[in-house]
Amino acid sequence: MSRLKSILSAATIGASLALAALPAHANEKLTILLDWFVNPDHAPLIVAKEKGFFAKHGLDVELIEPADPSAPPRLVAAGQGDVAVNYQPQLHVQVAQGLPLTRIGTLVATPLNALVVLKNGPIKEISDLKGKKIGYSLAGFEDAVLGTMLKSHGVDIKSVELVNVNFSLSPSLYSGQVDAVIGAYRNFELNQMDIAGKPGKAFYVEEEGVPPYDELILTVRKDRVNDPRMKKMLDALEEATQYLINHPNDSWKAFIAAYPNLDDELNKRAWADTLPRFALRPAAVDRGRYARFAQYLLDEGIIDHTPDLDSYVDVIE
Repeated sequence: MSRLKSILSAATIGASLALAALPAHANEKLTILLDWFVNPDHAPLIVAKEKGFFAKHGLDVELIEPADPSAPPRLVAAGQGDVAVNYQPQLHVQVAQGLPLTRIGTLVATPLNALVVLKNGPIKEISDLKGKKIGYSLAGFEDAVLGTMLKSHGVDIKSVELVNVNFSLSPSLYSGQVDAVIGAYRNFELNQMDIAGKPGKAFYVEEEGVPPYDELILTVRKDRVNDPRMKKMLDALEEATQYLINHPNDSWKAFIAAYPNLDDELNKRAWADTLPRFALRPAAVDRGRYARFAQYLLDEGIIDHTPDLDSYVDVIE
């Protein structure tokens, strides 16, 4: 009996060693191209990666910062990446131009864009901007938004001077180069200005005639909507966002552990200000909201036609 037990034990150990030698089932790789350098706007993605939510759903996710912020949607449309972090306003334009993209999820569910002036400066109301200089970074959509905001206060956009300040929004305001800036992010520029001792005042686009929209969304190539990895990604993001909202301090620690160069006062403030703006149900979509915004872009001449909404706004069940 003891010899039999020895044989069985040896067989069991051998089987265990053989199993241990087999490679573990590898998680499926997924590349997500960010819209910009990593920052608190990407918190759900970072938390999903660093706290193991992606891995829990069988994904090995690589987050890629772009050399050219305008490139990710084009790269994904060309099959050179799985998912692009994108902007709802830009998606409408991209699809109207023929890019085969589809929205499958939302990261930031409110506009972040704002018209910003110095809090203690001479501009108290939007109507005070008549005849003044307004800085901007990107022509096109920002022009349309600014025009709408000015018009709602009886100011013709032709009566202001537009100054391209590239991405130097706050400094151009401090220096007096311009009297206001459009395209400032309310969760970043306002904090940046406050830290610099030059507090700002924001006029919010969605309160001044511009239809509300999702600031940051997730887009994929149209023929990859049914890729099983996409549902896994969205499920992981929903869990990560819930964790982020419930445990903001622990999530912040995970964020700066992964990106220690972002451990500063500006990013800490932006982190707190962005929390209430994340989509708690990333896969959910308000189709009426997308339709209204597409019509707004058409009316403003930003797009020359409105593609069928079903062709580029999807919900993955």
